[in-house]
Order: sequence, then C-alpha cells, then structure tokens
Amino acid sequence: MRRLTHAIALAAMTAGLAASAAGHATAEDKKYTIYLSNNFVGNDWRQQMERVATVSVNKGPLAGRVDLKIENVENTVQAQINSLNNIIRAKPDAILIDAGSDTALNPTIKKACAAGIVVISFDQVVTEPCAYALESDWQRIPAVMAEWMAKQLNGKGKVFVDRGLAGAPISAALEKGYLDVLKKYPGIEVVGNYNGEYALGPEQAGVASLLAAHPQVDGILTQGYGSGAMKALQDAGRPIVPVVGFSYNSTAVACAKTEGAKCILGSNPAYLSSEAIKLAVDILDTGKKPAERHVLVKGDFLATAPFTSELYPDAVTQVIEVGKNAFPDSPPGLTLPITPDWVEITAAEAAGS
Repeated sequence: MRRLTHAIALAAMTAGLAASAAGHATAEDKKYTIYLSNNFVGNDWRQQMERVATVSVNKGPLAGRVDLKIENVENTVQAQINSLNNIIRAKPDAILIDAGSDTALNPTIKKACAAGIVVISFDQVVTEPCAYALESDWQRIPAVMAEWMAKQLNGKGKVFVDRGLAGAPISAALEKGYLDVLKKYPGIEVVGNYNGEYALGPEQAGVASLLAAHPQVDGILTQGYGSGAMKALQDAGRPIVPVVGFSYNSTAVACAKTEGAKCILGSNPAYLSSEAIKLAVDILDTGKKPAERHVLVKGDFLATAPFTSELYPDAVTQVIEVGKNAFPDSPPGLTLPITPDWVEITAAEAAGS
C-alpha cells in the first residue's frame, strides 16, 4: 500500500513538473499582438523611436514574439482617441501609447483596461491608474548634469540656464532640477536665462543675445543640443566653457571634436519604445505586474571625461568616443545612447539607413 501511495505521489509530481514545463514553453513561444499609438511623428526622436521599436521585435529575445502594429495619427487628442477606439475593437494583447495628453485619453484607456488589454504609456505618459507609465527619470537627469557643472566650476562662476519650451512640463522640471542643485553652491550665479525651445536656432540665438549683455560666462546649462551654445561662443570669439546638453548625435560629435570642449549630455532614449514592448511581453508572459505603476528608465549619460555622481552613484556615464557613441556619418538628430542592454540596435538601424 505504501509503495502504491509513493508511486501515485511520484506520478503526480512528474505530471505537475511536465505541466509546469509545458506552461513555461507555451509562455515563451506565444506571439502577442501589440499596437503602438503615436500622436506625433514630426521630429527625429519620434521617428527613431518607431524604428528601434520595429528592430527590437525582429532580433534578440523578442524575435518572433511580437506582431507589432504602429498607428500614427494627426497631432490632435481627438484623432488619437478615435484611433485608440479602433485599436481596442481589434482586441490586441497590449497597447503602447505616446500620448497627446496626460489626461484626455484616460476614459479611452480605461475602456482598454476593462477589456483586459495591457496598456503602457511611455515618453509622454498619462495619469490613468490602470495604465503603466514608463519614462525617463526627469528628476535624476537635471540633478546629475547640474552637479557635473558645479564640479567643473569648482563651485564658483556665472552661468546661463535654458528654460526650454514655454509651458512644457518637462521644461519646467528640467529648469527646477538645475536650479535646485545649483542653489547648494552659493558661489554659482545664474546671470541669464533664455528659451532654447529644443531647437538649434533658438538655442544659438538665445545664448548669443546673453553673451552680448554679459562679458563673463563660465558655464551654460541647455535643455537642447548644447552645440548651438558652443557655436554662439565661437561666433562671439569667446572661450569654450563647460556645457550641459542632451545626447543628440551632432552634439556628441561636436563635444568630441571641439578643442577644449567639456560636456555632459543627458538622455531621453528613443528606445523607451523598446522598453515598453519588453515590459508588455514580460507582463503577458508571467501575469506579474510591476511593483510600481510608474516605471523609470535610467538612460546613460555621455560626457567628455569620466564622471561619478555623488547624488546618484548608480548613474552610468559613458565617455564620448567617435565611432563608439558618436557617429559623424549618421544623422545629426540621432538620439544617443541607441540601444538598451538586452538587444543590440546599431546606429544604422536606429537611423533607418
């Protein structure tokens, strides 16, 4: 009797392990339909974002796992709502949304969640609690860059600070992040502000105007390219000073090739789309939800020399090297770094060449 009981228990255990293995194989082999809803495609970042999303489902661990469908709409909230309603009717496994509004899409997103669809907003995220919000860490980015500037100046000097784009929440967050850190250094004085509008022309013109009014500037904190600020310095016959900017390819190349340049570049990586796809697949595979609704992507910084942040010791800084993370033959608007660590996306793939 004991032998029979043992045999039954062993058979049950074997069946359970087989079922578990079968379930695991099924999860890994299952293919998901995922839509990416994008409200705007009129700049380099959005176009790169879509390219790397496509690349990341065609190679690496997600190859063959995702049927990705990208829906671009006019840059209006209503157009995106209409598109999302059509997507919901198609009953995909997940929807990824680069949103035209942080609140106006909420009722539509609620419908998607109620239909059992995994919803992840990324880049421009939404407030609807049923949707995950995946974005860059907009507190860490300006804090690390302002800390770098303070260290370059040894805590003393006069600086210009870019206010970005008037009315944009991220612009306000970046300016506040810069100033909150600079306030810890009484020897650093903000002597001028300008609105760079995330574009080379306004950045260069804004810095040029301030240079005409201020005989001394020791550092410039931009919210855009940084290379426009360097060009304004050169045109005014002024020495190159430490510059904070963002990781556009043209800026990395300029920082690497300009004599005496000292730069740190923060990143809002275009591969946020790839990270959103991977998060969706992980949720669908395991049924497990992230501990926090808000998921922060901590992209690497790029700098002309090694830098370790005391405020964020886990922040990774890549030293800018031509051919490694700065590409003279690639489009100037390419956003760096190009690839997450779980799939290899090349500069050519990100550029669509």
